[in-house]
Amino acid sequence: MNTGVGSRQARACAATHAHRASLLHFIGDPFQNNQEQEKTCQYFEDGLLVVENGKISQVGPAAKLLRRLREGTRVLAHPKALIVPGFVDAHVHYPQTQIIASYGEHLLEWLNKYAFAAEGKFGDIRYAREAARVFLDLLLRHGTTTALVFATVHPQSAEALFEEARRLNLRLITGKVLMDRNAPKNLLDTPETAYRDSKRLIEKWHKNGRLLYAVTPRFAPACTTQQLKTARRLKEEFDDIYIHTHLSENLEEIAWVKRLFPWSADYFDVYERLGLTGRRSLFAHGLHLSNQQWRRIAKSRASVAFCPSSNLFLGSGLFDMDTSARFKVPVGIGSDIGAGTSFSLLQNLSDAYKICQLRGQRLSAFQGFYLATLGGATALGLEDKIGNFTPGKEADFVVLDLEPTALIAYRMKQAKSLAERLFVLMTLGNDRCVRETYVLGKPAYSKTVAHCG
Repeated sequence: MNTGVGSRQARACAATHAHRASLLHFIGDPFQNNQEQEKTCQYFEDGLLVVENGKISQVGPAAKLLRRLREGTRVLAHPKALIVPGFVDAHVHYPQTQIIASYGEHLLEWLNKYAFAAEGKFGDIRYAREAARVFLDLLLRHGTTTALVFATVHPQSAEALFEEARRLNLRLITGKVLMDRNAPKNLLDTPETAYRDSKRLIEKWHKNGRLLYAVTPRFAPACTTQQLKTARRLKEEFDDIYIHTHLSENLEEIAWVKRLFPWSADYFDVYERLGLTGRRSLFAHGLHLSNQQWRRIAKSRASVAFCPSSNLFLGSGLFDMDTSARFKVPVGIGSDIGAGTSFSLLQNLSDAYKICQLRGQRLSAFQGFYLATLGGATALGLEDKIGNFTPGKEADFVVLDLEPTALIAYRMKQAKSLAERLFVLMTLGNDRCVRETYVLGKPAYSKTVAHCG
């Protein structure tokens, strides 16, 4: 009997470990507390993050928490590092990894010249599986532990990504694309096949481990009204799944939507009238929206993904951060690979800052790190599970090196405040800053190991 008790205690100790470093996480929204942004986060210069069975157990000053640790708990020290919650990529296309940095087109031309050709290969499950492995490895290398991901029209593209994400224990949302017009024939489905294939995937993968399903109309121009009604049917039958699509990315696209849906008041109205808005609906881009559209998005409780790198690369437009905040629309940061040019949300935040500058707006470091963590989690309706270090949440986090390059190390020596140090990371940082990535408390990537997945 005593041996059994001791064994249980040993297993408990093995399942509990702690990480000592500087710690930062958000408990509030710095966009809604603009005058006291620092009060929306907790920062511990010498902090301790305690993980038990894949969940956050405690967080706070190391000096205080070390005294409370169960005997035998392993403490991992991370010198010259900042630990933050795992980054949340609110919009990304995994089949487009292979076409990142493809030259010189605006949205519609870029889709036809590059994206559709790349996506046509994903009917081959073996090809899709290899692409999924590469994609998820790149996410982890860049500190991203949760993502809302576009697959392709092929059911096997979503299947392959779900398989690999399940193996890695990632919290990931994806689904097969719905697209029945205005694309190459090999990338078209029908309302009937879209419903059948999506339903099968939902029943197999939604809430399988940490996986969630998103019904994914490509964008309004690629869908007939009947196809969008199919998306609504799925949403009604499975009321806790996601809707993931594009909205108002490009002026030519917006004019096209008006021609294809002459009965609509505006682009958002297409989705609104056809029942595709709501708490778990996320619209990528939202660059050219009227105040009225922002108001209706807010009223519907939908979210928007700000994709700064992609918006600049395709010349699509400049996101209106101030207006999204004024209407209290949840916003996350999306890398939007492959029109986006970096998996690093730090680099995307640098682009976001510059976009705000061009608009005469300001994006602080606190706001940036919020968007990449708790803000992204909130945009995905996952703030009860991820996004900060509240005890009980899933232990996904990133160890950021504060001196990964000679330039950043030199600049950090001049930094006099937390805000300034975060801003250095946000404007000069990239994957070189990611020392380690943890998923449910276990190492998923380490800079010193080729692949820890």
